[in-house]
Amino acid sequence: MRMLHTMLRVGDLEKSLWFYTTILGMNLLRQKEYPSGRFTLAFVGYGPEENNTVLELTHNWDVDHYELGNAYGHIALGVKNIFETCELIKKNGGNIVREPGPMKHGKTIIAFVEDPDGYKIELIDLSSRTLK
Repeated sequence: MRMLHTMLRVGDLEKSLWFYTTILGMNLLRQKEYPSGRFTLAFVGYGPEENNTVLELTHNWDVDHYELGNAYGHIALGVKNIFETCELIKKNGGNIVREPGPMKHGKTIIAFVEDPDGYKIELIDLSSRTLK
């Protein structure tokens, strides 16, 4: 088995596609409308679905806002230079909600960006990450 995708429900598909492709640099891999179900699925990621885990953005046509609840945590992305990445995200209109710095109880350098629906994405500086 392998992990295929994670699904996020989004209120405005165009805003979400802009965020994930322009701000985070993912590619739109495929998109399909399901008129009888009144929803659209868009898959985004950094590589082909055949060998990469991707995000499924689900837009239900009759819903423009979701309550995130308190169970959702975040999605994590590894980056080569977290300080440059955060500056680029800000320059392109992204919302950094936690500036880069060490995590509270460790040395790994992290930051958080928020997508248009309020989902948090953790950025992890790969050079500071330890898996121990």
